[in-house]
Amino acid sequence: MTRGNQREMDRAKAQKKAAQQNKSKNSTGVSYAKRAESDAEIMRAKQAAKEALKAAGGPQAAKK
Repeated sequence: MTRGNQREMDRAKAQKKAAQQNKSKNSTGVSYAKRAESDAEIMRAKQAAKEALKAAGGPQAAKK
């Protein structure tokens, strides 16, 4: 075998790199459940504002 243990060293290096990437993905952002709840809250607020605008006569009523 002419390569010696280079294959094993490269494999260990790749595993270490993959573990580092996975760790950084999980620690940097908000969890999926929290993100989904936050997005849902924003959408509910937008829908409430849209309903209030529609009940008040819409944007066309403000222009007249």
